[in-house]
Amino acid sequence: MKLMAKLTSTTVEPVRKTLSGIPVKPVYGPEDTSGLELPQPGEFPYTRGIHESMYRGKLWTMRQFSGFATPEETNRRFRYLLSQGQTGLSVAFDLPTLMGYDADHATSEGEVGKCGVSISSLEDMEILFREIPLGDVTVSMTINSPAPVIWAMYLAVAEKQGVDWTRVSGTLQNDILKEYIAQKEYIFPPRPSMRLVTDVIEYSTQRVPRFNPISISGYHIREAGSTAVQELAFTLRDGIEYVDWGIERGLPVDAFAPRLSFFFNSHNDFFEEIAKYRAARKIWAEVMRDRYGAQDERSWKLRTHAQTAGCSLTWQQPYNNIVRTTLQALAAVLGGTQSLHTNSLDEAYALPSEHAVTIALRTQQVLAYESGVPAVPDPLGGSYFVESLTQEMEQRANDYIRRIDEMGGMIPAIERGFPQTEIANASYEYQHEIETGEQKIVGVNAFVERNEEPIELLQIDETAQQHQLEKLARLKSRRDNHIVRKSLDDLRRAAEGRENTMPFILDAVRAYATLGEICDAFRGVFGAYTETSVI
Repeated sequence: MKLMAKLTSTTVEPVRKTLSGIPVKPVYGPEDTSGLELPQPGEFPYTRGIHESMYRGKLWTMRQFSGFATPEETNRRFRYLLSQGQTGLSVAFDLPTLMGYDADHATSEGEVGKCGVSISSLEDMEILFREIPLGDVTVSMTINSPAPVIWAMYLAVAEKQGVDWTRVSGTLQNDILKEYIAQKEYIFPPRPSMRLVTDVIEYSTQRVPRFNPISISGYHIREAGSTAVQELAFTLRDGIEYVDWGIERGLPVDAFAPRLSFFFNSHNDFFEEIAKYRAARKIWAEVMRDRYGAQDERSWKLRTHAQTAGCSLTWQQPYNNIVRTTLQALAAVLGGTQSLHTNSLDEAYALPSEHAVTIALRTQQVLAYESGVPAVPDPLGGSYFVESLTQEMEQRANDYIRRIDEMGGMIPAIERGFPQTEIANASYEYQHEIETGEQKIVGVNAFVERNEEPIELLQIDETAQQHQLEKLARLKSRRDNHIVRKSLDDLRRAAEGRENTMPFILDAVRAYATLGEICDAFRGVFGAYTETSVI
């Protein structure tokens, strides 16, 4: 018989502050929200949600992040998830793809297909979306430095399916600033990278009007150890930077701002997370109207995807992760997200197994169809605690935004190491609190079990790499390499000049130039970025 877990603590410590360090009073009342003007859902500044009816009118999109091994295997997982009721696809790419290398590059060895799907060419992308109608399914792609290339491959697949680009919808992450701040999967220096981001925004605005050309991402900032306040502030200030570059390119703000999207983390501090989403909408609405003079109401509305916090998951007692994910998903829904990904119980060990990802999807479906939560827009609106916390989050985030403005913007702030240092300090403080027991994590430093039984995990073996290498060699032997070389030469010349690079990337992709070859063309013009450490 298995023994009951030994309890390392039986005392429930009172919560005195949020994870961002905001003091929490013993009780809240009318005095904490005095003078507060509370709009209706769907009314400026959208604190209570960007739609009047919210989920009464349309549920959030259920979009499970998925990708592993070969395009063939990931395609099977995609079709399985769609058959189980998932309503949108979200693609995870492996590390070589994220860094702009083909599967046959020396640095790719041992990493092909391990943390996502391996994509080296248009052929891989064709296989990835085989039997998936791109005119009917929205697709999110988590890719940043090579984002223009991957997006070009996606658009080329839509062409081959006979789908007009005006029907194609989805989201390209394409958020390079957060790579320098947090995730570190960059290739080129910041300014040429921002040019490529702006090329995508401009091209999407002109040619692919239903596609979100960027997902301004706080998720990875939080995963790197930031507080909720820092995640909120740095994400919105990144958004301001992208708007500045779009306007400098000559785009009217209302031409592209309605297609900007956001991506936030949903962590363990339930009420702070809800307040974060509400504050984000208010800050963004006021920035777009008052700072930029946007006239289109769609430009004011912050639309966001949310993902439960991978960094909160533990390998100890992994079934506890289902509970964590459920609370985090509920916070995102109560906060008013437009789409949601729920993490799987086994992700502290490996990529999700089919069994675990199904439970994660069912978590969303239970919230949607059994909880009653979607019945009322912003059901916590008017809560003394939530409204007070929303105001405090807004004030603290705006303080950060002002400091970055004073530095000259996000790129100078990154070059000074400001957001990186703030996140590193916050991460240290949080880990210190875990080590000392001030912050309790069930199964880690409280209520610990010994001799836990192992769980079944998804295994990615080396056959995925071999399959990709053989397929890539066959592609290179049968394509017209003269056309490939010409397309890459044209791309280099465009990169050296001031033209939008997207048409040239598309020509190279259609010729079956590989991801690595295209990124190498850019490396030859822009160089590669090496971060300078700031102590």
